[in-house]
Parts: sequence; C-alpha cells; structure tokens
Amino acid sequence: MIVGIIDCGSGNIRSVQKSFEKAGSLIDMEVEVIMISSASQLNLVDKIVLPGQGAFADCMKALRNIDNMVNCLNKNVIKEKKIFLGICIGMQLLASESTEHGKNEGLAWIKGRVKKLKRNTKYFKIPHMGWNSVLYSDGHPLFKNIRKEEDFYFVHSYEFVSDAPENILASTKYGNEVVAAVEKDNIVGVQFHPEKSQNAGIQFIKNFLEWQL
Repeated sequence: MIVGIIDCGSGNIRSVQKSFEKAGSLIDMEVEVIMISSASQLNLVDKIVLPGQGAFADCMKALRNIDNMVNCLNKNVIKEKKIFLGICIGMQLLASESTEHGKNEGLAWIKGRVKKLKRNTKYFKIPHMGWNSVLYSDGHPLFKNIRKEEDFYFVHSYEFVSDAPENILASTKYGNEVVAAVEKDNIVGVQFHPEKSQNAGIQFIKNFLEWQL
C-alpha cells in the first residue's frame, strides 16, 4: 500500500511522515509513505493524507497553487473513493467555508463551516493548545484499541462546525463541545494531531492504514 502525504509547505510535514512510517512498520502489510508535491502523484497512491498548520486561507491557497491539485483531489477522493485523512487545518479544509481572515471557500466535501473558538471563561485560552480527552462513536475502526476518552494533542484557534451531525465522528470539551473528528464515506478529518499524540496517535494512524471500506 502506498500512502501519499500532500506537502503544502506545512511545518510539521516531516513529523507526520515519520509517524506514518513508524505506524506502517507495526502492521501486517507493506506500507510505503511518499511525499506528494504534484497533482499527478495522487494517481499513484492508495490513501491520501493532508496535514496542515497555520491559517485556513493560506493552506487553501497553497493547495490551489499546486497545478491541478484540487481537481485531481476531487477525482481521486470524490470520484474514485480513495481513503483520505485531513489533519488539523487539513480537516478544516473539508468544510464549505471559513470565516478566518474573511470568508474563504474550502473543499466543501463535508457540510459545515469553520469559525473561531468561543472563549467563555478566562480558563479556556485561545489557541486551544494541549491534551484533551476525545469522545468517539462506539465501534468505529479508526478508534480500535483506543480507550474511551483517550487524550490527544490539539493546537487550534478555529473549529469545524458541522451542518450534518451524522458526520461528527468524535468530540472534545474545551469550554463548549468541539468537533474533534468528522467522517463521510471514505473521508475522515481530525482536529487533533495524531503525530504529536504519542501511543494513542500511533494507534490511530495504524487504524487508518488498516481501514477498509
């Protein structure tokens, strides 16, 4: 199996690559992890990962600046149903739009919008940075062998607000309930960083690598 990680200039790209290589070495199949820098490379892979850090608009612009990348993503993920994982901003780009630095369009694969986290007390600072318990849907293969309300690592100032509750796979509490993961068919996105979440993160990546529809 070949896993392609899209390189949009995100600062954490190498740690994502290393985490996927480590997880791949722990499962019962041969896994090759490659970096994607051109749209045509998407045709070579079995699964696609889009990590991201920074602002929504900047990440979407970086994606569009790769010639034909958005069209090729739509072909591979929406038409051909290749399994896809978005991490942090990569998850937020799945939404229809974001209000970060003005109104910006996303990939619109999962109905929803991205808006600034609510700060309802002085105890919940923005950005949300650190470990938080994640409550996930029972029985989903992506959370196999991960204990209920396991801690994962978050770094974000904006949240995904879903327009379709059935697409919410997991949530966390940060003052209010915040979407931690979304899913629709072959597409999944996580607000947390599995590559920074130690053993739980490696287990999540293993589950993603083994996940079949």
